[in-house]
Amino acid sequence: MNLKDIVGRALPGRPWAEGENIPWDERGFSKRMLEEHLSQEHGMASRRWEVIDRQVGWIHEEILEGRSTKILELTCGPGLYTSRLAKLGHESVGIDYSPAAIRYAEEWARAEGLSCRYILDDVRKATYGDGYGLVMMNSGQFNVFGRDDARLILGKACACLVGGGLVLLEPQKFATVERLGRSGRSWYSCGEGGGLFSESGHLCLQESFWDSDGRATTQRFFIVEAETGEVTRHALTTEAYTDEQLGDALVDAGFMDIRFFPSLVGVEVSDESQSVNLAVVGRKKLNPHL
Repeated sequence: MNLKDIVGRALPGRPWAEGENIPWDERGFSKRMLEEHLSQEHGMASRRWEVIDRQVGWIHEEILEGRSTKILELTCGPGLYTSRLAKLGHESVGIDYSPAAIRYAEEWARAEGLSCRYILDDVRKATYGDGYGLVMMNSGQFNVFGRDDARLILGKACACLVGGGLVLLEPQKFATVERLGRSGRSWYSCGEGGGLFSESGHLCLQESFWDSDGRATTQRFFIVEAETGEVTRHALTTEAYTDEQLGDALVDAGFMDIRFFPSLVGVEVSDESQSVNLAVVGRKKLNPHL
């Protein structure tokens, strides 16, 4: 790809027309993404430790009522939640397809002697196992899957839970996704040390499009290498859900007693890393045929 391709690109960008996601599973990218997850200078990839500690405390005390159980975290990243939950007495399993994140999570669990197991796989294809009391997916990851895949994931989550087990989602709010889609165009540059999209100096041109009919945002990232001028393109689609749509998807998957919270600590918060999402809890029916 070259600069002419950028100039002649199709406008506007359409949901899912340009690939499914940015390359979380590519080894170099996943290593650079891990550095962002672990950074305490910002909360853009993962939240700061004190925020995660408070969220884990809320999950343990309010959602699980202080009772130990077997927990599965989908798209677990470097194990920032599973490891903390294991320290509170839970048996934790995490699935993610970023090799650097899974390696970090495994090394952390081994060093701390934690009851954690990690699986390097795509959550759409992975085997989840069974006997879980809680399945969770945090940090807005539910929205980056197409609607059919999201429903597939919910169905698999329900199937792996014990009767009465819980699902906990932290999806992005509808307004969050729409606001991202209407954010327009921007750019930034990285020096010789590189950045998230490249290990060398580069320019990142990005643009966002909101599709009001499809209720989804599409983002494009054009990475222009400083030395060669070579261009790499990535695209990401994020689905927007109303509360009613989220509730219906959970009910269709076999859940009941759907509850909505304004954040992953149960109350309104001013911290932007939390306020852009909400928390949704559902309980698996004791008899899924009723």
